[in-house]
Amino acid sequence: MKYSAILLTVLFLFTACQPDPYDPNKAAFVTYLGEDTLAVEEFEKTENGLEARVILRSPETVFSEYDVTLDDNGGIVEMERSIYSLEDGFTGQPAIVQTVRTIADSLRVEYMTDNGSRVFMIAHEEGVLPFIDMVHWPYELVLNRASEMGQDTLMQPLLSGSRISDFVIADMGQDSMTIRHPSRGVMGVRVNEAGDLMFLDAGLTTRKLKVYRVPSVDMLKIGRDFAASDKEGSPFGQLSSAEAETFSFKDTEFRVEYGSPKKRGRDLFGGIVPWGKRWRTGANRATHFYTSSDLMIGDLEVPAGEYTLFTIPEEDGGIMMINTQTGQNGQTYNEDLDLGRVPMSINNKEDSTEDFTIRVEETDTGGAIRLIWGQTVFSVDFTIR
Repeated sequence: MKYSAILLTVLFLFTACQPDPYDPNKAAFVTYLGEDTLAVEEFEKTENGLEARVILRSPETVFSEYDVTLDDNGGIVEMERSIYSLEDGFTGQPAIVQTVRTIADSLRVEYMTDNGSRVFMIAHEEGVLPFIDMVHWPYELVLNRASEMGQDTLMQPLLSGSRISDFVIADMGQDSMTIRHPSRGVMGVRVNEAGDLMFLDAGLTTRKLKVYRVPSVDMLKIGRDFAASDKEGSPFGQLSSAEAETFSFKDTEFRVEYGSPKKRGRDLFGGIVPWGKRWRTGANRATHFYTSSDLMIGDLEVPAGEYTLFTIPEEDGGIMMINTQTGQNGQTYNEDLDLGRVPMSINNKEDSTEDFTIRVEETDTGGAIRLIWGQTVFSVDFTIR
């Protein structure tokens, strides 16, 4: 089963009826991608750290427990992550899969795998905290620290994998802050006076998540429901799957490789994909296009070879940029390497396509590159030379 926005309403209705006053040291976060619940987490701040439980659903449901000890600067002294089996959830026996320890001027990071353990030694930075993709209790600690320091901006070091990256925390006044991810963009955050995370909107980033704070959740029941969904063959899946398709017609082979995000009940064009702004045309890695024959796309000559495709969607169609750089991620775009730009047409269809799809289709005059998502279809016609 998939939890929709209805779950959020139910959670708020449930917690709003509780007689207990607001507890700054104990709460839960519910994370949504569109109408689907991506993660549920509960945490409790202790005298010298934090304990948290997280159910993360992508690409499949994983039950994690974190035990964190912090120093006087709010940074990691020690962190231990354990996971539980899908069958037993938090009622089973945990297995430790990661430890982080501060040793003198270094962080010792160890990952346990089926093939043994991997150990990394990283130079320690004051106040360093973990970055855990799609998990938000570390941001609670980050925002608390920023509020306590009272600065307009704070460079916060976060440990991700085997390296430390700086996240920029900015005080926007009243009850607002922002968190700038080094590569994904800026998240808007609503906080209280202590800097507790009340609501996070990552709509301007590549993740496009929304996070809500609630007093408590029933982790055991929610975990059982998510596990049952996985066992029934309906896991949440990848946020954006990697697609590679080949099309052949008129003695020509075409190949497209792209990241395919899901609609998940969201407003697409004019919503999570703004009008008039450059779009990577999918997700993750830049969208790649190969043709074995020379093409004429509008007035643009496109020699046989591989390119990357970027677009600027507009309500009346917009444009497609055909770029000669390949191998880059979708946020890397060099206009100087454009082979050229061509207009797109736009049409609506009655049915809705959940997964963003790119197709190369044969037409009477040659072919067309079609970008299909929701009820919208962008098209670029071409002829084969």
